Amino acid sequence: MNDRDKFILTTIRQFVRVARKYADAENLPIPVDGHGEISTREAHIIEAVGDTPEINVTALAKRFGVSKSAASQMISRLVQKGFVDKSPAPHSNKEFILTLTELGWRGFAAHERFHGQDLARLKSRLGAFSLSQVATLSVLLEAIDDVVDKRLNGSD
Repeated sequence: MNDRDKFILTTIRQFVRVARKYADAENLPIPVDGHGEISTREAHIIEAVGDTPEINVTALAKRFGVSKSAASQMISRLVQKGFVDKSPAPHSNKEFILTLTELGWRGFAAHERFHGQDLARLKSRLGAFSLSQVATLSVLLEAIDDVVDKRLNGSD
């Protein structure tokens, strides 16, 4: 194996390590102003509901690439915890419109604070790179994204 191949393998291992750490970070709880905690996954659902007026479970499932049943279960948990309200859609007896409660908006803000801190740190670190280096990183991430999509879709 030549030095280039070794460097590529080292880089792939670094990416896998970062991906695992990111997955672990996604499982960390986010405190919500004296009202307990939400998981990052719950926070992403709360964010989607807060960002998308009149979103329904079907649209939420599509946005996150999960089944309608899985999205419905996530919403049920958030309704039970008091973060989300469900009300019948005016155009359908089977569908519900999702909105955030006051507590849901607190969860939304807590999630924004966490993401804001991470985003500021990343922008600071990446700001030290040249535009060419950032462009290279972008191309590398596109390649990784393509490989992961093919694996998830069962493509060759």
